[in-house]
Amino acid sequence: MKRLAGYFFQGLLLVVPLAVTIYVIYFTFKFIDGLLPFDIPGIGLIVIIAAITLIGFITKLVITKPIISFFERIIKKSPLIKVVYSSVKDLLSAFVGKEKKFNNPVLVKISDDSDIERLGFITQQDLSNLGIKEKKIAVYLPSSYGILGELYIVPEKYVTPVDMHSAEFMKYIVSGGVSK
Repeated sequence: MKRLAGYFFQGLLLVVPLAVTIYVIYFTFKFIDGLLPFDIPGIGLIVIIAAITLIGFITKLVITKPIISFFERIIKKSPLIKVVYSSVKDLLSAFVGKEKKFNNPVLVKISDDSDIERLGFITQQDLSNLGIKEKKIAVYLPSSYGILGELYIVPEKYVTPVDMHSAEFMKYIVSGGVSK
């Protein structure tokens, strides 16, 4: 009998939220369609989508940004944590931020004596700000199966551009060459 009761409650946990959601959506559509002075099929859906988008925008603007700013101010006051946090944040924003930095996939020859090459991304073409006078560039070489990688300064002659979309190239590297 306990097993049957357990199955009943498990089913209840699945059905009730689904039924309530369908009920709320149905009556929200009916309510919104009843408010409008004209009868256009689907206008309720458009109004609901617009309202939800507006609520999301306001929530991000009023709630999320101040909270994130507050925690970032605290982190910036902690010397060691600040370095780690800002490095990880910069790395992640290079992949998914507005200013994607990893958009030049390349093959990097390890040395003149070897035919071994690594896959990477050019991060900077001009290194004069580091005091490097020779024609060298910065190349980030991500590691497979991890988020870590290494930055190498290599002679430009060792770098060969690869004609491939950056996201696919990164996926190939991170998967250890398993993905196609």
